[in-house]
Amino acid sequence: MSGESLLDGKPAPDCCGGFNNLEYSQMDVSVFWELWRLVDLTEPRFCVAVIAIIFNPFFWNVVARWEHRTRGLTRLFGGPYAACYSLAVLILLLNVYRSHSVTVAMKGQSRWDLLENLQVYYTGAALMAVGSLLVISSFLALGVTGTFLGDYFGILMDQKVTGFPFNVMDNPMYWGSTANYLGLALMNASPIGIVLTAVVALSYKVAIAYEGPFTQEIYRQRSQRCKHK
Repeated sequence: MSGESLLDGKPAPDCCGGFNNLEYSQMDVSVFWELWRLVDLTEPRFCVAVIAIIFNPFFWNVVARWEHRTRGLTRLFGGPYAACYSLAVLILLLNVYRSHSVTVAMKGQSRWDLLENLQVYYTGAALMAVGSLLVISSFLALGVTGTFLGDYFGILMDQKVTGFPFNVMDNPMYWGSTANYLGLALMNASPIGIVLTAVVALSYKVAIAYEGPFTQEIYRQRSQRCKHK
């Protein structure tokens, strides 16, 4: 866009003379250098935590899609419900290990003095409370099969869940879990914990991009089958 105002055609004020006139040498970059100094992205425990974070949604998406295509788990366990519950237990165990690996990674690296205050600690506690509320209420609204990919096993819900917390945001369980990790990082004044939270958010974002359209297609196919009956 040009430097003219859209309302009166007059040149718009050029605040500070534009970014070219900013004196970057006067910017305080000490905070960023301090953060970089405290974070070791090559530390083995951090790498293990990253692998655990990325592996979990990748695993359950691959297995669930394989089940939807072949019904392999249903045949193995003798029915869709037993298969779905078995996958749910495995996912929960993987999530427990993921949380453990994140905690170990945080304890293995330095704390950040900038985060060592009560305001940050209570903010972290509030995030964990909100995150836990979103996760638990999502589970209660969806049930075991709705939470753990029962759609892929042919266990479809009668109608879309629209109550709390799904009337507040999409994918509340994922974002509630992300809030829990951020809250834990803040309560422990852990810069590496904040980095790992970003990895959690990114992995969930990718999972949502794959899960959403696939799940919608499952219900679209059911709707078409019902119309032809």
